[in-house]
Amino acid sequence: MSNASEFRGVYTLWLRECRRFVRDRSRLVGSLITPILWLVIFGTGFGKATSSFAGLTSDQFQRFLLPGIIGQALLFTAMFMGISVIWDRQFGFMKEILVAPISRVSIFAGKMFGVGTGCMIQGIIVLALGFVIGVPLGLYALGVSFALMALITIGLVCVGLIIASLMTSLESFGTIATFVNMPMFFFSGALFPVAILPDWLRWAFYINPLTYGVDALRWAILGDGWNATHLAVGSLGSDVLIFAAFDVVVILVGTYTFSKRQ
Repeated sequence: MSNASEFRGVYTLWLRECRRFVRDRSRLVGSLITPILWLVIFGTGFGKATSSFAGLTSDQFQRFLLPGIIGQALLFTAMFMGISVIWDRQFGFMKEILVAPISRVSIFAGKMFGVGTGCMIQGIIVLALGFVIGVPLGLYALGVSFALMALITIGLVCVGLIIASLMTSLESFGTIATFVNMPMFFFSGALFPVAILPDWLRWAFYINPLTYGVDALRWAILGDGWNATHLAVGSLGSDVLIFAAFDVVVILVGTYTFSKRQ
């Protein structure tokens, strides 16, 4: 198999996933409405209470919440777009691409990049809401945020694809995906600072890779303002290194899982 055929296979699968995402207008609308509800309703209502335990005003809490909602959008989209693997299997498309003259690694890569593109679109939509709530997003913050979202997306998409490749029905995938993504979301510090939690509970946040992804996004979006709060989990560099290591692990597991799929 030539490199050209492998590239065409990856590109074709990527393009197919992108077209499926763009044609689903309801998903695009939902990707805008859901973050608005979180930022406006939850951010405003819960923000009134944050000054008592985190020292954040209502406006500051909305800005604090923005990176967490970006992480939520990436997580939920990555997980549930993994369902395309099961759809493809049930309608016979997966069988066709598995016998195609391209490697299983290329098949996994095409799926990963295609689903990841949809996740990035969701994340960018949420990031754009930062301008609405008054977050000062300069070119540096936007550039670093895009890079971090890509890093986070790769890992989360791989997790979704791994789960989908092991499931045999839509019902089982939905159950397992919910079982995975809800704890990842609530134990990521997306909705409240990890630093204010009791020591006995923090371990659940520290072993969650999304915690470091959300923390890195806060460093990129809030900058020195996030550093001044003393609520950060780690430095931007340590957050990136930890999540990059997570990406390597799930990519290896994902490609292995696809290579063994019958």
